[in-house]
Amino acid sequence: MADKSSSNAYWKANIRTIQLFLVIWFVASFGFGILLRPMLAGISIGGTDLGFWFAQQGAALVFLVLIFAYAWRMNKLDREHGVEE
Repeated sequence: MADKSSSNAYWKANIRTIQLFLVIWFVASFGFGILLRPMLAGISIGGTDLGFWFAQQGAALVFLVLIFAYAWRMNKLDREHGVEE
């Protein structure tokens, strides 16, 4: 990564990725687990309503998926911009 425009493009893509994943995490944890919980109360999963499931377990599972997706995406960005390890 020799020039400044390439460096800026890399960091712009990095920040966009972080923002996207934070929005997904917010929607899964706060949105589905708290704000939308009354709307999800009629949907049953594992013996409880979907809103409760997201508040107790679903948000954590989404977070784990996001960790692996972020690592995959950053490895791809690193290769595209020539800064892989």
